[in-house]
Amino acid sequence: MKRLPILLVAAAAPVLCAGQNPQFDYIEKYSPLAVAEMQRTGVPASITLAQALVESGAGRSELAVHANNHFGLKCHEEWDGDTYYKDDDKAQECFRAFASVEDSYRSHSDFLRGRERYQSLFSLDPTDYKAWAKGLRQAGYATDRRYADKLVTLIEDFQLYRFDEQSLAEAEPDPGVPELPQMARADVRRIPVASESLTFPMSRKVLRRNGVPYVVSIEGDTYSSLAAAYGLTFKQILRFNDLSYEQDLEPDSIVYIARKKPQAELGWPRYEVDADGLTLWDLSQMFGVQLQKLRMYNSYRGDGPARAGETIILRKL
Repeated sequence: MKRLPILLVAAAAPVLCAGQNPQFDYIEKYSPLAVAEMQRTGVPASITLAQALVESGAGRSELAVHANNHFGLKCHEEWDGDTYYKDDDKAQECFRAFASVEDSYRSHSDFLRGRERYQSLFSLDPTDYKAWAKGLRQAGYATDRRYADKLVTLIEDFQLYRFDEQSLAEAEPDPGVPELPQMARADVRRIPVASESLTFPMSRKVLRRNGVPYVVSIEGDTYSSLAAAYGLTFKQILRFNDLSYEQDLEPDSIVYIARKKPQAELGWPRYEVDADGLTLWDLSQMFGVQLQKLRMYNSYRGDGPARAGETIILRKL
């Protein structure tokens, strides 16, 4: 379906007329939430809205009405909030219950961001809703074989992609991105700096490295305070940053608020250490790569520093 210019959408799409159907009313009411979540976490607003329409029946499902659960999110082991029980694949399954629809949207975004099986989605173009829809189905979000097709149909019928464009247009570049060092070898390109900046409601800039969102700490921050600020548990923020216990947090440090990737971006296969003192943990933070994967690629044990001139493998060979 050919995309229409954003300014012409309202005039060119008679289906988008308030009061004609519950789907449009739902979109009109909750699209600002989807846009805010895209700016907060990188989950495309079009995908969020399409999933909410399917999973909640445009806000009319039992879960949506009685539990403010607009995405069919089940409890899972980590859930310690309110619950709602209803028959689904099995009798009386446990679903998450929320105090507000806003909480449901936030939990949905955090659910995708925090689970490894969905991490490949965040390497996709945020405007490629077809790839996102297919990826969600392949990752097992729903058992319906036509799930991706249903999402794409809704996105195109209601031109939900315009909210992706709106979200990206509102994002402002951050001039304060910390620079990373140059590669020592000429045949290895420069380490990627943050690809874009997104603004959370708390007004702090959220950047992405290797597709993973992170913030830069300021004076007074702790891992505990940042976990609370971004709706994470203390265990989650430690796990996302490959830490086993709370450590002092220096200003201008990278703190990831989602799980790092198993390997570095394409084009950055290795890094040659040019000075003593850098540890694998330092490099895992610099490149947004899980520490255990770096240890595996490089047959490393322990937490000692790398040696000057040593080449560290960043991607699986």
